[in-house]
Amino acid sequence: MALLDETDHRILRELRREARISNVQLAERIGLSPSACLRRVQELERAGVIRGYRVVTDPEAMGRGFAAYVMVGLSSHTKAAQEGFERAMAIAREVTECHNIAGAFEYILRVECANLSDYKRFHTDVLGTRSHVNAITSYIVMGSPKDDRAT
Repeated sequence: MALLDETDHRILRELRREARISNVQLAERIGLSPSACLRRVQELERAGVIRGYRVVTDPEAMGRGFAAYVMVGLSSHTKAAQEGFERAMAIAREVTECHNIAGAFEYILRVECANLSDYKRFHTDVLGTRSHVNAITSYIVMGSPKDDRAT
């Protein structure tokens, strides 16, 4: 697909806000005919720009109102150590995001749980038991004035 134009960006902004919007409503909001709008959305899907549609949940309502970003350093930088850590994070229900990063740490995690006590349990019983984890730095989310992941 060629570079995205302003109309494509408007479509994506509207779909991020309300993915269940009807094609007719979307077309009205961006100023296209319904058929032209549908063709553009389908092309964005075919090209992989739109990879899927998701449900956005309220962490508080789900009992996961406590969030932290956690920097994790590994003592071993082998492929096996990284794969083992990634497998463990993939099944940890508290971990909503796991990113392998460049810099002073190997990973940054987004961890969501009910409260500080639950986070301490995750910190101790999940991260603290991984054999190659040698550094954990937690950043507690105090508020989120902008969060485009969940709009």
